[in-house]
Amino acid sequence: MKSSVETSWKGNMMFDSMVSGHHVIMDAHPAAGGEDKGCRPKELMLASLAGCSGMDVVSILKKMRVEFTALNIQVSADVTEEHPKHYENMHVVYEFSGKDLDMAQLKKAVQLSQDRYCGVAYVYKKAMEVTWEIVVNPD
Repeated sequence: MKSSVETSWKGNMMFDSMVSGHHVIMDAHPAAGGEDKGCRPKELMLASLAGCSGMDVVSILKKMRVEFTALNIQVSADVTEEHPKHYENMHVVYEFSGKDLDMAQLKKAVQLSQDRYCGVAYVYKKAMEVTWEIVVNPD
């Protein structure tokens, strides 16, 4: 299986990537010469981790018949000061809402995603430390 995207320059610092038939617009901050008309490419790395792992966790919890009402995932990262500026670590917070959620089941789902199923986490862990935590908000 092979994956690919096509990215076109749209002027100034803006690019449009066609990803799975969907447009993803990227642009730089005005201080870096952009017009802020899209997301930052590096931040898409954070979104990729959240989406990849989130899909795993939802799928695993459905199979476990765990009912939750909401899942929000925040990913934060520290960027190096020197060039090439890159993330030196990432931290993922899985915030679940629901009634009588079993922390052991939530932890098992997240652990499986982080250690076995999420290809994004797998690659990132080769380059940096990736940590995570679970927060539960009862309904």
